[in-house]
Amino acid sequence: MVDILNNNPKILVIRMSSLGDIILTAPVFRNLRAKWPGARLDIIVKPQFQGAVSKSAFIDRVIPFTGLARAVRDVNAGGYDVIIDLHATLRSRLLCLAARAPLKLRYRKAALSRRLFVDFRIPSPSLEKHTLDRYLEVLAPLDVPAVHRGPELGDWTPGGGKPALGPGPLKICLVQTAFLGDCVLTLPLLKKLREVFPRAAVTVVTRPETAGIFAASGLAAEIIEDRKKTAASGLAEFRRLAAQLRARGFDAAIIPHRSLRSALLAWRAGIPARVGFSSSAGSFFLTHKVPFSWLLHDVERNLSLLSPLAENLKTAFPGLRAAAGAAAGLPPPGSLCAGVNTGSAWPTKRWPAEKWARLIRRLSAHYGGKVLMVGGPGEKDWNAGIERRAGPEHCLNLTGKTSMPGLMEAIRPLKVFVSNDSGPMHIAAAMGVPAVGIFGPTTRELGFFPYGPGNRVVETPLACRPCALHGSKKCPRGHFLCMRLLTVEEVFNAASLAAKR
Repeated sequence: MVDILNNNPKILVIRMSSLGDIILTAPVFRNLRAKWPGARLDIIVKPQFQGAVSKSAFIDRVIPFTGLARAVRDVNAGGYDVIIDLHATLRSRLLCLAARAPLKLRYRKAALSRRLFVDFRIPSPSLEKHTLDRYLEVLAPLDVPAVHRGPELGDWTPGGGKPALGPGPLKICLVQTAFLGDCVLTLPLLKKLREVFPRAAVTVVTRPETAGIFAASGLAAEIIEDRKKTAASGLAEFRRLAAQLRARGFDAAIIPHRSLRSALLAWRAGIPARVGFSSSAGSFFLTHKVPFSWLLHDVERNLSLLSPLAENLKTAFPGLRAAAGAAAGLPPPGSLCAGVNTGSAWPTKRWPAEKWARLIRRLSAHYGGKVLMVGGPGEKDWNAGIERRAGPEHCLNLTGKTSMPGLMEAIRPLKVFVSNDSGPMHIAAAMGVPAVGIFGPTTRELGFFPYGPGNRVVETPLACRPCALHGSKKCPRGHFLCMRLLTVEEVFNAASLAAKR
């Protein structure tokens, strides 16, 4: 044991599937490499994951698992000092049993607790521990400190090598046609793209309702609108847009939107270098695929798309300019201190109306004025009901009355902004307004929490969360406890702390 810990050991990690769990091993390898820079670090995975895993900067060799007998021969031929089983199945246990190594470690899978919960709804405290935390616990017998406790930018390099881009000023297309929040969280990617290629002309493809977000950044040379939601023919709109992009002669496309249509659009437009996520529904249309990790914030996930093109991927939100006349009709700066976004496209993402009403009255009393209410045209009835409960004397309800630039200017001067998990929350965070996110069916681990220091998430720790990626029409369990258990006091206290940052 002393010899193993004092020298540069040969270490094998067993994690055969799935890709998401394999990606979670990155902090384990980072910590091992920090402890022993000269160590040999290998991993055994299923063949279909070999290509993605081989791109790690911390793994020396990837062994494909093609059968137990062959794996035993490969492992014993490697002469490993330590074997770490992060798979913990019958097959990995048999492999460890047959392998010759002085030290064998295995993570605690809590398989029985998981099965009892799935089959009989019997809860267990062991289920509250994340898989990654279980992985890192295995390092303790090796005296390896868990300095790196989560996925980081640079864990994985993309497949396909570096794009072959021609000399001279480049033409780059950024395709993001998803929801408002997704577009806001793409702004640092756009900013970094301009930093890496200051002479490049960057065109953004987005929906008409989100074009104002990219225009406010001032970083796009051109914004092309994709009218896929309003066009009379979706196929005709796709053909029109593909022809328009082809005529521009782009050198590369960066595609944070993980849809089949977005990847197909870039391919149909004849863009030679197409960079997107390995989990994209259209990944087979991409020339360069970057591994997707749920444990990174969406800002950092998007920035990782530049890993084929740049080394330092850190950046911040760009400043968002005020459009001419956007503040017309809005209250003068300083007249409002707090704002709320009480709606969402998904009913389960909405904190109950009576709780919102009580929070608005509490914020109004604390700041001595009205509380701004914002939302889209489809949320007028919902917000009107909350306004009635809270009392019109406590609210300034601008629901459905602002353009995108107007919404941004309404939020900009606030001291705090409280929102369900939706787009306006990300707008506030992007403009440096202290933001509080109320999360029910979704969780911060999905990577869409308000980005930046001091911003806060209020949520209830329940084993059934997350129940959906975006939300749903009704609670799958029928109890809606994720939102009902969140108190007005909790949210108000989070808002007070955020405003003091």
